[in-house]
Amino acid sequence: MTVIEQSYRGSTIRLLVLMLGLFAVGTNAFVIAGLLPQIAAGLGASQASVSYSITVYALIVAVASPVVAFALSRVPRGLLMASGALLFTAGVVIAALSTSLTDFVIARVIAAVGGAALVPTASAVAATIVPPERRGRALAMVGAGFTLAVAIGSPFGTALGSAAGWRAPMWALAVIGAVTTVLILPLFRGVQRAASISLARRLRVLADVRVLAALGAALFATASFNVVYIFSAEVVRDATAGSGALLAVLLLVYGVAGVIGNAFAGRVTDRYGSGVTATIALIVQTIALVALACFEWSFAASVAVFAVWGVVVAGLTIPVQHRLVSIDPQSAQQTMAWYSTAMYLGIAIAPPLGNASLGVAGPLLVPITGAVVSLIALALFLLGFLKRRMPVVSAPDTRDLAVPRA
Repeated sequence: MTVIEQSYRGSTIRLLVLMLGLFAVGTNAFVIAGLLPQIAAGLGASQASVSYSITVYALIVAVASPVVAFALSRVPRGLLMASGALLFTAGVVIAALSTSLTDFVIARVIAAVGGAALVPTASAVAATIVPPERRGRALAMVGAGFTLAVAIGSPFGTALGSAAGWRAPMWALAVIGAVTTVLILPLFRGVQRAASISLARRLRVLADVRVLAALGAALFATASFNVVYIFSAEVVRDATAGSGALLAVLLLVYGVAGVIGNAFAGRVTDRYGSGVTATIALIVQTIALVALACFEWSFAASVAVFAVWGVVVAGLTIPVQHRLVSIDPQSAQQTMAWYSTAMYLGIAIAPPLGNASLGVAGPLLVPITGAVVSLIALALFLLGFLKRRMPVVSAPDTRDLAVPRA
């Protein structure tokens, strides 16, 4: 084996470890949706109360991610990621042992701080441990952890929770987190620290109206997905007859469809532009959510809707990121940090929206609410193409929508 082959093999192993970490964090975020009824019953709380633990989790990650990146920029990357993985594992263990809603929420906060330290750092490190020509593939490999969390982690966690109780998936995640922690330190010794970036530079990208519009679109697009996904057990209760196993099947269909959508989204975006791709995805998502409200009683129809919905939601993230990066490539690192914050804020507002919908008109209103929020995301995304850039810093994305653009 040549030195180059050994280097590639070593970097691949390290990327797989990072992917495993993101898989654990992502599964922990998404599996709660499928376990909501069991957790509520086990803790003696309402489903609405338990759902707000998702809001707390997302808000902590949204706030902690930029704070950790700024305050701990001089900490060695391996140590920072291992500490994050350890905190995440501790949080999941406490969640598995919790006997009250308060304990469970505290556990989610601890896990969220760990995730905030691990996930952004892992994505940044992935691009530094491979040659420049392999950075795209490295980022895709690590990012696949989240895709697999939706495709495999969430549905199988739901099935495991249905068969063995909701604590079983928590213990499984604790094992994965512990393995990740043990592997990170020896594998990432000597990885260089991140370059220090001033707070002013981090905030400067928000002066561009187009960036704010795209971030707003990301926030509401994420909220529109999560408001339905989190309360999917209630939304499809008639179709599944309350069966956790059938709910797991729907989530698996959604996840597999998401893998397919993610696989093709990059090529479609490169060919047709971020504007066209994201616009079509948001329109199709809106139609799919309305269809879910119309046919929520039919399991077969729900399978079809979840499949279409999974493809377009997974395919939406890439064109939105593409749009943000194309506005000012030189500020891509700062812009993508804000993108992560926008996504978690979208997750945070989903439980209040879902609970309000359930309280007003029951499960049928939840997908309708998601559809309305999806239209808001579409309006904000298109608005970004109608605004002049402030200031002019680089050429626009010539593959975006053929409308007056910045």
